[in-house]
Amino acid sequence: MTRSILLVDDEAEMLSMLSKFFERKDWTVGRASDAATAIEIYEREHPDLVMLDVNLPGSIGGLQILEVLRARDPDAVIIMLTGQSDLQTAVEAMRLGAENFLSKPVELSHLEAATDRAYEKVELRRRNRFFAERQTEPTDLAALGRSPQLREIARQVQLLSESDTTVLLLGETGTGKGFVANLLHKHSSRSGSPFVEINCAGLSATFLDSELFGHEKGAFTDAKEQKRGLFEVAHNGTIFLDEIGDLTTELQPKLLKVLESRKFRRLGGTREIEVNVRVIAATNHDLEGRVKEGRFREDLFYRLAVLPIRLPALRERGREDVTDLTMRILTDLHRRMGRGPSRVTPESIKLITAYRWPGNIRELRNVLERVMLLAGNAEELLPSHLPPEIQQLGGLTVSSAAEAELTLEEVERRHIGRALAYNSGNRSKTAKALGISRATLYEKLHKFNLS
Repeated sequence: MTRSILLVDDEAEMLSMLSKFFERKDWTVGRASDAATAIEIYEREHPDLVMLDVNLPGSIGGLQILEVLRARDPDAVIIMLTGQSDLQTAVEAMRLGAENFLSKPVELSHLEAATDRAYEKVELRRRNRFFAERQTEPTDLAALGRSPQLREIARQVQLLSESDTTVLLLGETGTGKGFVANLLHKHSSRSGSPFVEINCAGLSATFLDSELFGHEKGAFTDAKEQKRGLFEVAHNGTIFLDEIGDLTTELQPKLLKVLESRKFRRLGGTREIEVNVRVIAATNHDLEGRVKEGRFREDLFYRLAVLPIRLPALRERGREDVTDLTMRILTDLHRRMGRGPSRVTPESIKLITAYRWPGNIRELRNVLERVMLLAGNAEELLPSHLPPEIQQLGGLTVSSAAEAELTLEEVERRHIGRALAYNSGNRSKTAKALGISRATLYEKLHKFNLS
């Protein structure tokens, strides 16, 4: 998506320099040198960002334009420029909703960092709004992700939804195999019939046999009445066999027969039952390795793996996919729980997308659910809401992770500002806490527009 910016400055040389800079960075640039033109262009084109000079000719200055734009569009993201070091003006601009306040002459590297951070906020706000407007859990294929890898999986799901072919889903635990199985069912002609799922891991052969195929009365000690199995329940629909790699060797021949003939007998029964069921299986194991070890039947493997789909781990997905997934889960949790953050800050997204997520999507959802419970009435998910293992990426704390992309000058400005606030504006105490003289502090306050 092309980024757009409106530059508002009465200095022709400054306007030309800024225009060339942003055009080289592939921004779409709008230009204005007075208030009326600036407001007219903004209302017509709604650019992503506005860079606005404080001092403009005429009766309407930069602060007044800022106030007008923010009143008409509360989401307007505006960076103020000034040739004067005036703390009062900077405070007033921030009070009116300015995103940042930069002094001329501005270093291009500092300018680029500021606009990139501001655009991250714009893009994140768009995604927050997009997911907040979705009223139901998405079932469209676009929900899988936007990266080429996920778009290819979406294409495969679409093709396989139009057939009754057995599908094998591969991938680590928590990568969304159940979600994909649901998509395959909901986009198929069987969507009006049952979708039944069972996890094959950790169940005894007798219990799993009874769950899958049912049993007759008296088939075993506790079988006091006849029971239909899940294959019968799923008639004309889909059955999802999760963790198929853990299926006991006693049941593997019976499942193979069902796949080949769609017929089976209940446990303890003599009558063959025929069903019309589509089978989707999933595993986090290396089935080919299990075949070589003699733990999984080779013929069953080939019958299942007609068209396998491998789902990538969360750490292998692109930043955009992880961001979208975070938004979707957060929005869903907020809607269901009626509390907790409904938006996420750029700093939090940086930490979330940098973390490796060994538990994949399941771990991400668990973390976000914990955030919803512990964040109280916070409207935004902040870095401090995240668990320590995510905050301390590679030994970085939340603050250092967030500041890792800042220039040293910006880090110094922020630290001095924090120290000044901590000492209630007392400059003597601030200078002592920073280990510098009062004269040096005054120089830096002037340099960073903090005085």
